[in-house]
Amino acid sequence: MPRFAANLSLLYNEHPFLDRFGAAAQDGFEGVEFLFPYAFSAADIAAQLQAHGLQQVLMNAPPGDWDAGERGIGCLPGREAEFRTGFASALEYARVLDCPRIHVLAGLVPPGADPVELEAVYTSNLLWAAGQAAAAGKQVLIEPINTRDFPGYLLQTQAQAHAIVQAVGAPNLKVQFDLYHCQIMEGDVATKIRHYLPTGRVGHFQIAGVPGRHEPDLGELNYPYLLDVIDEVSAACGWDGWVGCEYRPRRGVEPGATREGLGWLQRRSG
Repeated sequence: MPRFAANLSLLYNEHPFLDRFGAAAQDGFEGVEFLFPYAFSAADIAAQLQAHGLQQVLMNAPPGDWDAGERGIGCLPGREAEFRTGFASALEYARVLDCPRIHVLAGLVPPGADPVELEAVYTSNLLWAAGQAAAAGKQVLIEPINTRDFPGYLLQTQAQAHAIVQAVGAPNLKVQFDLYHCQIMEGDVATKIRHYLPTGRVGHFQIAGVPGRHEPDLGELNYPYLLDVIDEVSAACGWDGWVGCEYRPRRGVEPGATREGLGWLQRRSG
């Protein structure tokens, strides 16, 4: 059965950030992920991980000016120095947190820009980042993201992401396969799992219900079936990664909202 990690940027928002680790552990999670840890010290986060026996399985590199609408700078010409500084910071957090995976957001296509040129910049940055990460024993991940949530995002499909990974050629560069984004952009999710997981290029899965990005037992995706597919293919190819629960509880930030929505996980575990 896949190992499930709670995404603490979306789950347990009824608690302050540093209290979410304990809440996740109480609900049976053994791994956690989050988007951006940089508002908190790595030491404080590490203390929460240690106190609650949790493994940090994924985090993001700095995305540029998120509040101003940026969604990564990896593909943006002229921002290479900023990209390298940010990735160095991510590597230091990953070292302190013993986090094996760092997701590098591609960014949005600026008006009038050539996506082919932007992809070349992204590929160059990823080649550099993968080298830095390899020296630290870490993986770099890239993720296709749907253009409904991120209009204009450069990296949109599984095929595009896997082509970039193959072009870079670094063994520690992997694809972050989010079933929510894949369903919105492409569909045919089970076939894509069966096709791509055996390649060795998938480093992590994430799940959420479609279309609302709520619990995975809500919406049009048949997650019991899809998780069985991941189980089946993992057993055949030896994949031993994590599935990140990156969804927004349907009850928002009401007290107990996250816990009350975990029936899908209890049924899966039971």
